[in-house]
Amino acid sequence: MEKIVEQGLLYDFYGELLTKHQQSVYEDVVFNDLSLSEIADEQGITRQGVHDLIRRCDRTLLGYEEKLGLIAKFQKTKEKVTEIHRLTEEFSRTRNQALIEAIGRISNEILDL
Repeated sequence: MEKIVEQGLLYDFYGELLTKHQQSVYEDVVFNDLSLSEIADEQGITRQGVHDLIRRCDRTLLGYEEKLGLIAKFQKTKEKVTEIHRLTEEFSRTRNQALIEAIGRISNEILDL
């Protein structure tokens, strides 16, 4: 996964667990695409300070994902829902009852996540 996409997902799931200051700086880097210099000037800290803060935030957010696994669970659920959608479209065309059983199995897998 591309780093910026990964950072965005991590922030979406766990960003509220960061301090307000960390959230502000992280949002400026990830979502607002500001340079370290721009953020340093805005926050009144050094470029190195901004860099270190971003690295700490990345490690913290990754740590939350390693412990909680919410993003992994979300992605697995999304894949299974996509498969259910595909099977329902196929069922609409074929009326194959075996597809209903497959949908039920996948639904149970989602509930077990």
